[in-house]
Amino acid sequence: MSVRLDGDLIVLEGPCRVEDAEPLLGYLQADRSRIVDLTEAEHLHAAVLQILMALRPGLRGSGRNSFMRDWVTPALMTARAIDMAPPHG
Repeated sequence: MSVRLDGDLIVLEGPCRVEDAEPLLGYLQADRSRIVDLTEAEHLHAAVLQILMALRPGLRGSGRNSFMRDWVTPALMTARAIDMAPPHG
């Protein structure tokens, strides 16, 4: 399994497959303040990515390959920043 809980940190390692989506969702639902560490992640299945985009947890690291660093992590960080921005008005 590529998802593990280390205290209040959810660590994603190697290729995160579809079967990793359910434990990731459970960890985040149990405590929304948990941080997801992407440092050692190599690939995120679309189901894992969708959970991260929907729940927008705090993130650490940016992945082990250029696609993760250049595209996936910035997209997740942008979605989180938009979610945390104060409302206009």
